[in-house]
Amino acid sequence: MAVPFSRIVAFAMVVVATLALAGCGGIMPKSSPMRAQQSLKTATVDKLKAMGSSPGQAMAIRVFKQSNEFEVWKRTASGSFKLFKTYDICAYSGTLGPKVKEGDRQAPEGFYNITPALMNPNSSYYLSFDTGFPNKFDRAHGRTGSNLMVHGDCSSRGCYTMTDEAIAEIYALVRESFAGGNAVVQMQIFPFRMTPQKLAAHSSDPSIGFWMNIKEGYDRFELAKVPPAWDVCEKKYVFDLKRADGQPLEAAAACPARGDDPLLAALQARQAADNQVYETQVASIADRAQKTAAAAEADAAAKAAAKARGEAVGGFVSGIFGGGAPATAPDPAPGPAAVPAPAPLPAPKGT
Repeated sequence: MAVPFSRIVAFAMVVVATLALAGCGGIMPKSSPMRAQQSLKTATVDKLKAMGSSPGQAMAIRVFKQSNEFEVWKRTASGSFKLFKTYDICAYSGTLGPKVKEGDRQAPEGFYNITPALMNPNSSYYLSFDTGFPNKFDRAHGRTGSNLMVHGDCSSRGCYTMTDEAIAEIYALVRESFAGGNAVVQMQIFPFRMTPQKLAAHSSDPSIGFWMNIKEGYDRFELAKVPPAWDVCEKKYVFDLKRADGQPLEAAAACPARGDDPLLAALQARQAADNQVYETQVASIADRAQKTAAAAEADAAAKAAAKARGEAVGGFVSGIFGGGAPATAPDPAPGPAAVPAPAPLPAPKGT
């Protein structure tokens, strides 16, 4: 049976009104089937315009676990990316370090490409998109896991979760970037800001080798303000490195020789300076640890010596004033036997 035209018009008016409401402020309820299509707020669009960008421009995401920061970067008219907004991560599970296997409740770290296929407009959460774990690097190392997402609802079992208001805006920004013709949104996930001081503070962590590997991608972005192209060879991340024939690298094969790299000189200078700071910091941390251990050992030795001296003095004094078992007082002479109390007299009989 044909649907009356009036009902179609009424439904369209409701949809338009709801989208307009979302654009002005607030978000659609979770029950709305249109929540994945709600417009960006006017203030968001105006802010993008003010920084020389637009909703359809390319986008990148950077995540820092330790500080719970979720950064959205947008490409500007100059071609470089600028920080658009930093959102608070509501929750993530696990600790610092990459995800290794299914069920370890770790949120992933590394470089991931978000594609339209990873968007979930019908999520059981408010909205969500998958991180793409396991990626090429993860698979090369036999890492397992599934459904590692960015979503709303502030509850995590290996995911990065946001408030519903935050995921509504982030989801719309990613969607509009795809609509602008961009094939991917790069997502860079780090344990913390990859400074030499932070790395030195975690130099004994089992993940330090992995973190040193992804630091190059962090450094390249910091220098160029453009997301680096990433790939995997020799089972490690490599950045802005391509085969001569343009084909993808083989994850376990030897890496090809690096060709022209405009960033190489600046990158090497940055890495040399960072390495010097890192080594100085690690040596300082080791020196403090050694001094702390030596002080603790000296304190324990002093306490043991004091205890030994106390025991020796106690034994000497006891020997002067008559050692041996202390004299015991004689038992007191027995006193008179206790006399039992007389039984009560019977009550007089009445007359």
